Amino acid sequence: MVHEVAEAGFSDPSDYEAARPSYPADAVAWFAEQLGLGPGTRLVDLAAGTGKLTRLFAPTGADIVAVEPVAGMRATFRALLPAVPLLAATAEALPFADASLDAISVAQAWHWFDHDRAIAEAARTLQPGGAMGLVWNARDRSVEWVDRVWTIMDRVEKRAPWRNQPRADSLRNQPGFGPVREASFFHVQALTPEGVCRRVASVSHVAVLPDDARGAVLDDVRRLLATHPDTRGRNEVGLRYRVDCYVLPRV
Repeated sequence: MVHEVAEAGFSDPSDYEAARPSYPADAVAWFAEQLGLGPGTRLVDLAAGTGKLTRLFAPTGADIVAVEPVAGMRATFRALLPAVPLLAATAEALPFADASLDAISVAQAWHWFDHDRAIAEAARTLQPGGAMGLVWNARDRSVEWVDRVWTIMDRVEKRAPWRNQPRADSLRNQPGFGPVREASFFHVQALTPEGVCRRVASVSHVAVLPDDARGAVLDDVRRLLATHPDTRGRNEVGLRYRVDCYVLPRV
């Protein structure tokens, strides 16, 4: 089963692909080293979405299979990355044999999973010595106008599954896995003011709102960008992210 908000909110991923950030080169290089990616490495990019992380791992030469449960996401993925094998499945029921994988990657999606079942499936399908890597573009609220954008989002996301969920805590001491390895990176996503609105619109809890409520949220963002002294009259602004990276080695 896919979380109902994810199923509905990502059914049309056009805003997601256009306005969600990618991942910085230093974070991708860290994962490639930690996961041992290279020619012949069997990697599953789990909950691959539109392939934002998948396409960054392709130059490693790994044998990549993408898994994505939402049909709209799969359609966009297929259009953008037609050469990458793509399966419809969930983290809780992976269609792979025991100990058949070298690595699993998960970008922006762990919070949607049933953690116990997903960990059990990762442990089953990874061979000893393999690893699972997880990454989030976390909202860096250190800039005042950016904090105000995410404050508008706060009222929409009160029941989002990632609220009040310590990510590292949900990954530690998992059966079949060794100590978690962690790293953080930073990058800035350059967007037009309307691109910021699309970034907000790409969030599943905004996408599932009734039209009038969704419009009100986006109007609040537009009003903020048009009036705040740091963004007023600018054609481009920068959203800063902290990139939280975790690797669980299979033992």
